[in-house]
Amino acid sequence: MHIELTSDNFDKEVFKSDKPVLVDFWADWCGPCRMLAPVVEEIADENPQIKVAKLNVSDYPDIAGKFGVMSIPTLIFFKDGEAVDASVGLVQKSVIQNLISR
Repeated sequence: MHIELTSDNFDKEVFKSDKPVLVDFWADWCGPCRMLAPVVEEIADENPQIKVAKLNVSDYPDIAGKFGVMSIPTLIFFKDGEAVDASVGLVQKSVIQNLISR
């Protein structure tokens, strides 16, 4: 299960989270984003020690811009409110697992 991020809850859910957070920057019109979505859900289900959240860049381009998201899907991993690692494009599950296990 994942959390839908908005401009209202982003700070609370990401910056003030007591767990590391994997944020999926996506859009409904993005084919690779739709292909990555089930993989991101698997990661969420298999890793209760992290929070998984999604931000629709079409709805919140200002937030995506703050993190330099230029193409989607982009996954950014946050620890203690800091962006520590990222992955851009359609990637295999193992790449995401490596991202969150560092």
